[in-house]
Amino acid sequence: MLRIEDGQTIRLEDYRPTDFILHCVDMTVRLFEGRAEIDTRLVLERREGVAEDAPLVLDGDELTLTGLALDGAVLEADAYTATPDRLTIRQAPARDRFLLDIATRTVPEENTKLMGLYRSNGIWCTQCEAEGFRRITYFLDRPDVLAPYRVRIEADRTAAPVLLSNGNPTESGDLGDGRHYAVWDDPFNKPAYLFALVAGDLDSIREPFTTASGKPVELAVYTEKGRAGQAGYAMDALKRSMVWDERRFGREYDLDVFNIVAIADFNMGAMENKGLNVFNHKYVLLDPQTATDADYAGVETVIAHEYFHNWTGNRITCRDWFQLCLKEGLTVYRDQEFSADERSATVQRIGAVRRLKAHQFPEDQGPLQHPVRPTEYKEINNFYTATIYDKGAEIVRMLATILGEDGFRKGMDLYFERHDGDAATIEDYLACFEAATGVDLSHLAVWYNQAGTPTLSVHEDYDAGTDRLTVTLRQSLEPGAAGTRTDPVHIPIRFGLVGSNGQDKDAVPTQGPDVEGDVIHLTEAETTLVFENLGERPYLSILRDFSAPVNLDFAQSEADRLALARLDPNLFNRWSVLNDLIGEAMVRACRAGGKETASPLPAEIVDAVLATAADPALEPAFRAQALALPAEPDVARMLGRDVDPQIVHDVVDAARRAISTAGVQVFERLAAEMATVQAFSPDAESAGRRALANAALAYLTAATNDPAAAEAQYASASNMTDRLAALGILVHRFPDAPASQAALDDFYRRFETDELVLDKWFALQATVPRPATLETVIALTGHARFSMRNPNRVRAVIGTFAAGNQLAFHRPDGAGYRWVAERLVELDRLNPQIAARIATTFRSWRSFEPTRRGQAEATLRQLLETEHLSTDLGDILGRSLK
Repeated sequence: MLRIEDGQTIRLEDYRPTDFILHCVDMTVRLFEGRAEIDTRLVLERREGVAEDAPLVLDGDELTLTGLALDGAVLEADAYTATPDRLTIRQAPARDRFLLDIATRTVPEENTKLMGLYRSNGIWCTQCEAEGFRRITYFLDRPDVLAPYRVRIEADRTAAPVLLSNGNPTESGDLGDGRHYAVWDDPFNKPAYLFALVAGDLDSIREPFTTASGKPVELAVYTEKGRAGQAGYAMDALKRSMVWDERRFGREYDLDVFNIVAIADFNMGAMENKGLNVFNHKYVLLDPQTATDADYAGVETVIAHEYFHNWTGNRITCRDWFQLCLKEGLTVYRDQEFSADERSATVQRIGAVRRLKAHQFPEDQGPLQHPVRPTEYKEINNFYTATIYDKGAEIVRMLATILGEDGFRKGMDLYFERHDGDAATIEDYLACFEAATGVDLSHLAVWYNQAGTPTLSVHEDYDAGTDRLTVTLRQSLEPGAAGTRTDPVHIPIRFGLVGSNGQDKDAVPTQGPDVEGDVIHLTEAETTLVFENLGERPYLSILRDFSAPVNLDFAQSEADRLALARLDPNLFNRWSVLNDLIGEAMVRACRAGGKETASPLPAEIVDAVLATAADPALEPAFRAQALALPAEPDVARMLGRDVDPQIVHDVVDAARRAISTAGVQVFERLAAEMATVQAFSPDAESAGRRALANAALAYLTAATNDPAAAEAQYASASNMTDRLAALGILVHRFPDAPASQAALDDFYRRFETDELVLDKWFALQATVPRPATLETVIALTGHARFSMRNPNRVRAVIGTFAAGNQLAFHRPDGAGYRWVAERLVELDRLNPQIAARIATTFRSWRSFEPTRRGQAEATLRQLLETEHLSTDLGDILGRSLK
C-alpha cells in the first residue's frame, strides 16, 4: 500500500490561464526572533470570459492566515475558506480591479524544508522555485502569473543590518526600538518563483560595472561574516559573464544593482531571483588554500548560469513548469558556451559530454525516464533533472548546429524581441527561429516530446577499385519507461574524412541528403551517402564534438580508431575514440567475468594513451582528460545488465595498473614537468598543468603501490588542488596505511573551522572503494560536525556514498541499500526535496546482477510502505518501481 502525502497529478494537456489576472504585488515582511509577519496586497482582476460566480482560489503551503480584507473591508468568516494549503474567496468582484489584503505568519526558524522563508545561521533567506512562494503567503503561485513587486522589509538593525530584495532600493529608514526598514521596487514583471528576500548581518564586496551602452550598475557579493575575502573570484566571474552576454547575445543588464548572497544552507546550487541571486556558498567562496581548480571552474560556471538567467528565465520565463527546459536547458547551453570561450573549448566539451553520459544517459534508460518536456508530474521538484538541464542544452546545441552561428543569433534576437516580459512555450521559442531563418524545425521539435536516447548506427564500405566510400546512417529509439513515441528526429552529424596526412579531405557526397559544410542532416530513419574520387581510403571521423546526444553504434576497426586517436584534427573525437576503445575493452573483460583483469587493455590501446599523454603539442588539460579512464558507473552503464560492481571495480583498477606499469617513465617526467612551481593561479592553463601532474602522480602510485610520493606531495602542497589530490590517492588507494590516517587527521585539524572544506573531508571518506566503507559512513553520520539539517553535509556523506561508492552502496548483502533507505526516511521528515534527490541513486537497480537487484527491489518496496512519505520521495520511489 502506497502511503504518501496527498498530491495530485498535473498534466500539460490540462493547462489553462488563471481565472484572475494579477496586476501588482505590494508586500511588507516584518522579521522577528521566532516569527515572520507578512502583509501582502494584491491588485487583481477577473479575466474576461470567466464566470462571475467563479471563486478566487489561492495556493498555500503550511500557512497561518491572520487577516484578510477585500477592497479595504475585513472579510467575514463565511466569505472564505482558509486551510494551510489553500485560500478560497467565494465571491470576488465580478468586474474591475480589486484589492486583496492577506496577512500570514510563519516561523522561519522551524522551516527545515528550506523552501519559502527560512533562517540559516542567523540569516533570513527565501527560496521560491518551484513552489516556495506559497509558503510565504497565499498566491496564484504559477510561472505564468507575472507582476511588478514592491517589498518593504522590517527587522532588528543589529540582527539584520542588511535588508535585500528584488529590483532597486528606493527607501530606507529607522523605525525606533532598534528596528529599521528598507523598500525595494522591481519594475519588471516576474513570477512568484523569482521573489527573493535576504536579511542578516552580512559582509560584502562591491564593485562598479558599466554596461555597453554606458549604464552604471553597482555589483555586490554578500557573505557570512568574515568570508567576504573569499568572494573576489565570484565577482570577477560575474563581470566577465556580463561582458560576454553583451558581446555574444547582445544582452545588457537592466537594473541599477545586482546582488549575490552566499548562504550555507541551500537546497540548490544557486537561484536566479531577479537582481538578487542567492547561492549555496560553495559556489561563491574560494581561495587557493581551501578550493580546488574544479571549485574555481564550478563557481565560474554557476555565476554565469544564474546571471544569464536574467534574460533566459527572468525577462522571458516559462509559461508552465512543463516548459522548464526552456529556461534551464537554454541557459546551460549559454553557460557552456561561456566556459568554452573562457577556457579550452575542447576540454569543456569533453567535460559536458562526460556529465551527460554519467547522469542523463542512465536517466534516459531507467524507470525515471521522461521527455525533455514532460507531459505530467506529481512533484515538480523531481523534474529538475539531467534530462531537463543537460539534454535540454544538447537540443539547443543541435539547433545552433543546424542553423549556423548567424541563423542561431537571428533566432535568439527575435525570441528576445517577441517574448520579453512573457511566459513562453517551446513552440513560441522554435517559432522564432523558423521565422528568422525560414528553416523547418518540425523534426527537431520531436526531441522535446520523446524520451530515451536514440541510437545512431553507422556502416561504411570503401571500394578501392572505384575509390568510392559508401556511408549508411540509421537511427532508432527503443521504447522506455515514459512510454513516448519513437519517431525519427533531426540528428545533425558533424563529420570529417581524415586522410593519412591528418587533414580533412574536401569531399562532398555525390549521393545522399544535403550536407552543409561538415554537417549531415539525418531526418529519416535511414539514409546513404556516397563519396567519390577520394584518392585513398579515408578514416571516417563521425559525430564530431558529440553533435547530437545519441548512442553511437559504429563497428569501426580498432586500427582505424587508433589512427584517428593520432591523426584526427578534431581533438574532441581524438579523445572520444580513445575513451571508447578503453571502455569497450573494459566491458569485454567484465563480460568475461573479470578473468582478464590482469590485462584488460590491449597493448596498442595502452600505447595510444601514453602517446597522447606525452605529446607536448597537446594542451595539458586535454592530456589529463585522455588519462581519465571511464568511471565505474560509466562501465556499468555500458554493460547495461547483470552488472557486478566488484567485477567492474577490479577491471577498472586493472586497466589503471596496466597503463601505470607501462608508462612509469612517462609519468615520472610529467609529474616533474607539470608540478606546481609558482604562485597559484586559477587560470585554465595553470589548472591544466596541475590536472596532468596529479593524474601522473596517481598512475605512479598505482605502478609502485607505494604511498611515499603522495605523502610527500600532501606535506608540501601549496594549494588545495594538489593537497586534496594527494590525500585522495592516500585514502582511496592505501586506506589502512598509517600515512593515510595521519594525513586525514592533519587535514581535519587544518580546516576544521571551514565547513566547505570539511565537506571534502567527509566526502573523501564516503567514497573509499571497498564494501567496509559502509561502516565508516555510519560512523561519519555520528560525527559531531554532521547534521541532517545541513544539505551540503548530507550530500557530502549520504549522497556521495550512494552515488559515488559502487562497492559499498551496492554491497551484495543489501546493507548499503537498507542504511541509505533508513536515512531517507529520517531526511524526508526534515527536507523532502533532498531526500528525493538522493533516492534517485536507486534508478539503475534493475541493471545489477540478480542478488543485488533483489536486495534493491526489496529495500525500495519496504521504503515505499513507510507511513507519511512526502509527495517528493513517494513519487521517486513509485516511479522507480514501475
